[in-house]
Amino acid sequence: MERHGIQWHEKTLGQLFCDGSSQQIVDMLLSECEKGGVTLALETEVKSVSKSESGFTLETSRGRFEAASLVVATGGKSIPKMGATGFGYDLARQFGLSVVPTRAALVPFTFGPELREKLDGLSGVSVDAEVACGKTRFAEALLFTHRGLSGPAILQISSYWKEGDEIVVNLAPGHDVFALLREARVNQPKQDVVTALSRLLPKSLAERLCEMTEVEGRLADLSDKRLRALAGQVNSWRVKPSGTEGFRTAEVTAGGVDTKQLSSKTMEVRDVPGLYFIGEVVDVTGHLGGFNFQWAWASGYAAGGAL
Repeated sequence: MERHGIQWHEKTLGQLFCDGSSQQIVDMLLSECEKGGVTLALETEVKSVSKSESGFTLETSRGRFEAASLVVATGGKSIPKMGATGFGYDLARQFGLSVVPTRAALVPFTFGPELREKLDGLSGVSVDAEVACGKTRFAEALLFTHRGLSGPAILQISSYWKEGDEIVVNLAPGHDVFALLREARVNQPKQDVVTALSRLLPKSLAERLCEMTEVEGRLADLSDKRLRALAGQVNSWRVKPSGTEGFRTAEVTAGGVDTKQLSSKTMEVRDVPGLYFIGEVVDVTGHLGGFNFQWAWASGYAAGGAL
């Protein structure tokens, strides 16, 4: 990147971002491909792949290609409108490889009609939150959408979520909401509970949480039991998503070609010499923030060094 004059910066969690447009990265990669003598064949359909003693033969919509080695870097099923398909998995099965069942990962959650109705009007509201599924938890931003929940914290936890699982959301991490509400009741008993809660959360969200728990009115009129119920909704909101937005918006695909069948040093298929699988088509899923790009490039580097 320094050689191509691309300026970048590091964010809080260690991710590196361009100061300018991501188009700079695309241009850099194309420039490096040109320098390496790479031939790009766009809009080309691979109709069949076969192996012989001398290597591999590809029958395509642009004719036949032959090579001693074949690297499969087809990606996963995520965002089909960009051309994503399950072709790589089909190819793996053709050569006798097992494929771990695939599912959408780093993807927003969706809610059923009843919960969507309760949260109607909150689309666009964002808070810093801690989201947990089982023993796994992430503390990042959370975003309410018209269909459910999104934002970095939700995308991260979605990779660990299975259908039917419950997630636990702390909408005010680092704050004991019950203790704060009790203190506010002593110091400002005539204050409305929504006003007190709005010191921690956006007012629209505070209002909705009070409505959902039926805890409304002056703090002086609210018992510990009712304040605890409201605090529980803030510090430990338990919700069961109805599903995710699926591959349509998923940033990555979990599952893929089983890593047990590949060399960890070269990504070559152990039982099919000359055949390599790299990147997202393999059953490796990273966290949000460029780690999946890093895996794609690192596995590609490993395969390239072995050719």
